[in-house]
Amino acid sequence: MPRFAANISMMFNELPFLDRFAAARAAGFEAVEFLFPYDFPAAEIATRLKDQGLAQVLFNGPPGDWNNGERGSACLPDRRAEFREGIKRALDYSAALACPRLHVMAGLTPAGIPRDTLLSTYAANLDWAAEECMKAGVKPIIEPINHRDIPGFFLNRTSEAVAIINAVGPERLGLQFDLYHCQITEGDVSRRAAELLPYIAHMQVADTPGRHEPGTGEVNWPFVFDAIDASGYRGWIGCEYRPKGETLAGLGWFAKYRAA
Repeated sequence: MPRFAANISMMFNELPFLDRFAAARAAGFEAVEFLFPYDFPAAEIATRLKDQGLAQVLFNGPPGDWNNGERGSACLPDRRAEFREGIKRALDYSAALACPRLHVMAGLTPAGIPRDTLLSTYAANLDWAAEECMKAGVKPIIEPINHRDIPGFFLNRTSEAVAIINAVGPERLGLQFDLYHCQITEGDVSRRAAELLPYIAHMQVADTPGRHEPGTGEVNWPFVFDAIDASGYRGWIGCEYRPKGETLAGLGWFAKYRAA
């Protein structure tokens, strides 16, 4: 049976961030993920996790200036020192939160720099990050993101991600397979999930269009979740969606999996 983690950056926004841990547990989730922890002390988040008996399964490395549109720095040749400091900071949080996965954000494609230069920078940064993460017992992962949600994001397709992962080493770098982004960019999500299974270290889900909860859009999610389960995937699926209304009101789709 698929295991779902609440993304509390997007879900339970009716509450302050630190109160969302208890809300997720009360709703039946046993694990959480979020975008970034850096506005809060790691010890405070760790206490919330422990008090609620929750596992922290994923968060992102520092994105740069998020409020001004930055979305990571891994592909940017002039930001290597900043990238390394960000990974070190993220690993400090990973240790405090016992979090086994770290999403390393590629960044936006800058104008005027050849793609080969960006690609070589990206690969070199990921190779360095993989070594640092391995020492800490953390697996770094990369995520293809569609151009509709983040125009200009450097990594868009699963084939691009697989090529990078093979270059760095699948034992050192994994795929964050977001079914929402894949549905927009490539489609055929259940088949792609099965084909990409050797690379997938984490999954995420939202319906299309709208990026709301499963059941609000065009995808037959019971079929997709059954196919993922049949494929042998036993990792977490992060619920990285924006509830269409109140979070609890939109959790009807989750009842079957909560009971299990």
